Amino acid sequence: MLKTFAKGGIHPPENKLSAEKAIEILPVCEMVTIPISQHIGAPAKVIVKKNDTVKVGQIIAESGGFVSANIHSSVSGTVQKIEETFDASGYKRMSVTIKVEGDEWLETIDRSPEVVRQCTLSSEEIVKKITAAGIVGLGGATFPTQIKLMIPKGMTADTLIINGVECEPYLTADDRLMLEKGEEILVGVSILMKALNVSKAIIGIENNKTKAIAHIDNLAKSFQGISVQALKVQYPQGGEKQLIKACIGREVPSGGLPIAVGAVVQNVGTAFAVYEAVQKNKPLFERVVTVTGKSLKKPSNFLARVGTPLTALIEAAGGLPDDTGKIISGGPMMGKALRSAEVPMTKGTSGVLILPNPEAKRKIIQECIRCAKCVSACPMGLEPYLMMPLSERRIFDRLEKEKVMDCIECGSCSYTCPSNRPLLDYIRLGKASVGAIMRSRKK
Repeated sequence: MLKTFAKGGIHPPENKLSAEKAIEILPVCEMVTIPISQHIGAPAKVIVKKNDTVKVGQIIAESGGFVSANIHSSVSGTVQKIEETFDASGYKRMSVTIKVEGDEWLETIDRSPEVVRQCTLSSEEIVKKITAAGIVGLGGATFPTQIKLMIPKGMTADTLIINGVECEPYLTADDRLMLEKGEEILVGVSILMKALNVSKAIIGIENNKTKAIAHIDNLAKSFQGISVQALKVQYPQGGEKQLIKACIGREVPSGGLPIAVGAVVQNVGTAFAVYEAVQKNKPLFERVVTVTGKSLKKPSNFLARVGTPLTALIEAAGGLPDDTGKIISGGPMMGKALRSAEVPMTKGTSGVLILPNPEAKRKIIQECIRCAKCVSACPMGLEPYLMMPLSERRIFDRLEKEKVMDCIECGSCSYTCPSNRPLLDYIRLGKASVGAIMRSRKK
């Protein structure tokens, strides 16, 4: 019997339209705009100025604090502007715009296709390289990777869990990466194991990716301590707490982090980025992105440079369909609808989804019928039907007691609601307010 997590979960239509499409290298655009805040934590600090010449892989903004990440140029050319521009969230963020001139990479980056398996660096040296390369979690959360590798005093990690689940409908970037860069991913996993000083790693992959499971499992036989765990298809299996429960049967306590149960979770894309940083001296300035949709002419997986406008990705996939209702950054469950496609892709851009009009329209909101479907679907055991009115009425003390901060914002509650209530929208608002209250209380 396939493993999965214990509470809640749903199984929306998978719609993996681009699963058989090999990764294509997207041509470099004439101009890129690189936001300096592409991660959870403090924005980076710009260290270039207008008219500076930069190379591919050159650092252009340094980490702005303990929880932060370096930003590197994804192109070679001349800095045109340093100013606030709109990002995918709809907010203005400080960005560096570069006019592309050629494609000159830093000489320190090893661009050969040969896979380098042997790593002689110490755990401290590995963490330093990962920090310098600006690597963040590529599963969507964009948490600076080096922070997860710094185990707090009094705690111990014994298991590294690699997230190859990709449970969001439509998205196939991780699936293709496992099929095409499997050996590099496994070298990255072994490097992460060394950084954490653990001897065991489990790569969790949902059972709808049979080719990836077979391929990675076969490759893992030549890597000590790495195994593959096939998992039942169940959304949101890619959540850290759900994946830990499915793979090793441990339950992260309310308000706790994975390290509380001896686990560290990293995405397969992150493992590949770690390989490139440590073995090839390559900073994180490009990633695989799925561009997909039922009306799109050519659903695809692209290797694209950070700062590339989403319009370029959409054009490469056949252009915007006439029946487009929404453009979503990410997947349909946890992604965010965009005001405009004239925004740059970032380290956290896992996909661009084009939803046709009929699927993009919200249905009429009706009164809650107390069916408790949202409670049954919630993977965190929360009561979304209660949290929505508490947030609506700004009853934040009660909302905190109901453990709103445990919500992983997976959208399972909204998906199952027969009354079409925007449960997650209000829970997100309430969660932001409660989080601010809790932070001010600590100060």
